Amino acid sequence: MYSLAHPVTHTLEIRKSRFLACVEPIADRAAAQVRVNELRALHPGCAHVCWALLAGGHSAAVDDGEPSGTAGRPMLEVLRHQQLDGVLATVVRYFGGVKLGAGGLVRAYTDAVAQALLQAEKIEHIATQTLCCELAYAHEGVARNLIAELGGELLEVSHGQAVRMQVNLPTNAADALQEQLLSITRGELGWEVVVPSDG
Repeated sequence: MYSLAHPVTHTLEIRKSRFLACVEPIADRAAAQVRVNELRALHPGCAHVCWALLAGGHSAAVDDGEPSGTAGRPMLEVLRHQQLDGVLATVVRYFGGVKLGAGGLVRAYTDAVAQALLQAEKIEHIATQTLCCELAYAHEGVARNLIAELGGELLEVSHGQAVRMQVNLPTNAADALQEQLLSITRGELGWEVVVPSDG
């Protein structure tokens, strides 16, 4: 799976209609909705703001008034075909007075997104998860080093009767961290996976 390093835009002109495509990294549907609303505000004279999202297993395809299935879905297929995740594709359309027909629209929206993606820098998308672990003070330094070695990031550390660490790390490194911490602490380890709020 891949995500994008940064947003890329591309403008396509077809029979006087302008299609302003943008592909960009977006974490979830809520963030995508905010971005789409921004585009609407930026382009008050446009006819449509169509969009497609692939993020963490959630997908969306919105035709925004274009004939059903001619915009959002074809854009989504382009993202799927490129094995992208955490990516939002938007196309702002300024209508030029000439109707393109369903086939023409599908082609226009597909091409606009595909052309933008050609210029985009893809980066490997690594699934991460958030965990909480609790351990004795004596093991804090070793735990911090391990987390760093495994490519994790310390989100929060609290010191009560024990040290409680909230960590975000690649999903494939979680088991290794748990095993090594269990070994270091001789089983004296509190461990829980924090379920992301977006389900």
